[in-house]
Amino acid sequence: MLTYEKLKTKSREFLSATGVTQEEFEVLLLNFESAYDQLYPQNLTFDGRARQRRSGAGVKGTLSKFAERLLFILVYHKTNPLQTMQGLQFGLSQSQTNYWIHRLVPVLKQTLADLGMQPERDARLVATNPESAQGGANLAIDGTERRLQRPVDPLKQREKYSGKKKAHTDKNILVVNENTKKVIYLSATVEGKKHDSRAAKEAAIAYPANATLDKDTGFQGYEPDGVLTMQSKKKRKVKS
Repeated sequence: MLTYEKLKTKSREFLSATGVTQEEFEVLLLNFESAYDQLYPQNLTFDGRARQRRSGAGVKGTLSKFAERLLFILVYHKTNPLQTMQGLQFGLSQSQTNYWIHRLVPVLKQTLADLGMQPERDARLVATNPESAQGGANLAIDGTERRLQRPVDPLKQREKYSGKKKAHTDKNILVVNENTKKVIYLSATVEGKKHDSRAAKEAAIAYPANATLDKDTGFQGYEPDGVLTMQSKKKRKVKS
């Protein structure tokens, strides 16, 4: 079973599983506890009613410690497993896994917002976001996809099918500051079959004046006004 105590001494595995270093995890943990208490006061039940008994009484669950809760939700977001597989890693049933995912996602969002680490979601505000120009407005854009279970409905199957990934996916567009390596903008989720360039154009991202924007071939033809775009070229294969 995956636990914080087992994983924290394995730096490479820790980073692969969570997307953060152990030191970054500790910083998140302090704010995660505070955000959890704000969203779920100890004197109230989950549905907002006054508690009849003290919080924490009774048998301790698998995720009774905040470090285990943070590890659980970071692993879920980093690896995007089926709920059954996520539960197997943490000794939980599928229904328990579903409960904790829905309970902890708002806490993680609040934690990132409190730390100023939550990416911009309004494309119109990217130009005025201080993070965009930190170290110079040197940005990069890319599309990221995550696999889904194959939809039952034939229409949804066609919408979600990504020819690039040869799988059913959801897609988001990311803009990253190349100087700080921080994600500046995260687009709304779109269907996997939508081309990166089209998704970026529909998002109508506003960039800082005179920004540079690195892009790959998926953004061929994407040339926002007032931005210097740079696209790497594929090397030609040398015929033997």
